[in-house]
Amino acid sequence: MLFTGESERSIDEKLRISIPSDMRSGFATGPAPNIVYAAPGPNAAIWLWPEQTFVNMAMSFEQSLLPDEDVMDFEQVLFSQSRRIELDKAGRIRLPDALLSLAGISKQAVILGVRDHLELRNPESWNQMREEKLSKLKEIMLRARKHGRGGEGV
Repeated sequence: MLFTGESERSIDEKLRISIPSDMRSGFATGPAPNIVYAAPGPNAAIWLWPEQTFVNMAMSFEQSLLPDEDVMDFEQVLFSQSRRIELDKAGRIRLPDALLSLAGISKQAVILGVRDHLELRNPESWNQMREEKLSKLKEIMLRARKHGRGGEGV
């Protein structure tokens, strides 16, 4: 599933947010409960992954009895703060208090489709960030293009 678009949503008193139906389809795995993994993103956002994507990425880390200290720190933070959440029949998930606090989200959130995952962001922060990024779109595209070519020239 390719996640795209953005949508602002309310967070109810039970800390639930409704995932837009076009984005929700990326979490559908069949008749069994659809599972979302919520994790702290490196950009002050809550990242939502389809269950199988999250599991596949988690298992792709090299395992060792003597892991690199950076890998160990990363895994401790990521996996201890991540939560496995079931989508209810109305397409809502209950967001953990700790993740909401880390992302600075309270009553409203913007849901962004970002290729293979969704991001939940504080609306005010996102609006400001989006304007800044759109004004620098050409530069961002050139840097991304360079990175996508393994550091080769543009």
